[in-house]
Amino acid sequence: MTAADLVLTGARVRTLDPARPHATAVAVRDGLIAAVGDAADARAWTGPGTETLDLAGATLTPGLTDSHSHPVWGLEMATGLDLSAVTDLDGLRAALRGAERTGGWVVAYGLDHNTFGGRPVDRALIEEALPGVPAFIRLYDGHSALANAAALRAAGIDGPRSFDQRSEIVCDAEGRPTGHLIEHAAMALVTAVMPKPSHAQRRARLVELLSAMAATGLTGAHAMDLGDGDVPELLTAVEEAADLPLRLRLAPWCMPGADEEALDELVALQRLRGRDWLVGGVKFFMDGTVEGGTAWLEHADCHGQGTDAFWPDPAAYSAAVRRLHAAGVRTATHAIGDAAVRHVLDTVASLGEGGWLRHRIEHIETLPADQLARFAELGVIASMQPPHTAYTRADHTDEWSRRLGDERAARAWRCRDLRDAGAYLALGSDWPIAHYDARQVLATGRAPRGAASAGRGLTGLMALEGCTTHAAVAAGEQSVAGRVAPGLRADLTAFAVDPVEAPADEVAEAPIRLTVAAGRVTHRAA
Repeated sequence: MTAADLVLTGARVRTLDPARPHATAVAVRDGLIAAVGDAADARAWTGPGTETLDLAGATLTPGLTDSHSHPVWGLEMATGLDLSAVTDLDGLRAALRGAERTGGWVVAYGLDHNTFGGRPVDRALIEEALPGVPAFIRLYDGHSALANAAALRAAGIDGPRSFDQRSEIVCDAEGRPTGHLIEHAAMALVTAVMPKPSHAQRRARLVELLSAMAATGLTGAHAMDLGDGDVPELLTAVEEAADLPLRLRLAPWCMPGADEEALDELVALQRLRGRDWLVGGVKFFMDGTVEGGTAWLEHADCHGQGTDAFWPDPAAYSAAVRRLHAAGVRTATHAIGDAAVRHVLDTVASLGEGGWLRHRIEHIETLPADQLARFAELGVIASMQPPHTAYTRADHTDEWSRRLGDERAARAWRCRDLRDAGAYLALGSDWPIAHYDARQVLATGRAPRGAASAGRGLTGLMALEGCTTHAAVAAGEQSVAGRVAPGLRADLTAFAVDPVEAPADEVAEAPIRLTVAAGRVTHRAA
């Protein structure tokens, strides 16, 4: 064979390729895997220009993919003060008092709903900490925020409003805004008047973020948004200077009210691509979040909320999915509540034989037993984020569990049950809702936390498949990625431990020796 660009030796290779499950050496040429074999084979693969790396016993796997992330839009969401460590209102007020100003604003993110201790989310709880200073605080779920009086004034918000989507400016009995903004349309009223980073700042932060993601073993991410629409231009600008550290597959949103012209535009967007990014699919929302009272449930939550879909007319959602399906466009639908999941499955069932085109459901936080088998029957990908379980508690005293009640909380994040029912299960982080570290995704998939801890975790192999072979199926890339086999894309991750056999807590902290994306070394341990 022609000499390889890169040869990796001294590895325990878990290929996930049934034709050759194990090996000790891999050759890479022109961004593809050229050969898989052992040390004796490797001598024939090298030439004067070959870089040879001895992995010294590391376990080499297919490159990891985060199947649900927001690496570009998330830069906006994860701006300012990180409140993820705050656990009570005193801590919140103290953090806000010491917060740096950005363009005269206090901007923060990552606040846990449990911080409020069951109280309604209300600006009155923080006003004294920031007198006269506009503040915008994103709650951890990314679907709600708290704005103080100065921020509401800056946005011209002085009462309730109507939206095409299921969104709300929460108001008190007298019609005065409490500062609690639920879902994207309500939050956008404030973000529109907030300080914005420059294009150069966003570009630099994106490269820094993607490099950090690669250091956790990630070679790609399914980016579930297209930001404000300028993301293709941003990525093109990055690629004019250098290669992206990660391959990105982007899915623009289809929101309620989308007409035929809007759907045609979404189809046209599928043609956009760069060297290491492309638009592939469309993202829908069938509901919001449990904690925000906007998850679509079969029966109301403990506050009498959760009985409405994000699309006021669910039939219009189904019609939009059918239109995109007919155009050959994959869809991914955010569906957390049981009613939302059921409606998406019903919609896919109405499509008839889909053949090669698989659709996805994102999150699936509470799932009744009668819906488990339908995923495999309909060929629907279950896309789930095990790190989200950390926002709940095993004793059901957290906001998520209290709203649902014990019966529904006991059906939390049924990753293992879906796998056992034959479904493809793609795993991700949903950064910045949870940390992007792929090792945490693998570990919590095997050892779920909080309300999900009573259920069975994934096996080590299942977790690895969720970030490799099953992630490839979710993207329709199973013929070109997800395994270590000749002719496939050279996406590779080298762990200091075996991610299949090592205990979950060791995998969570395991050093990543090497990350290779399309034949390029994107991370190398010092």
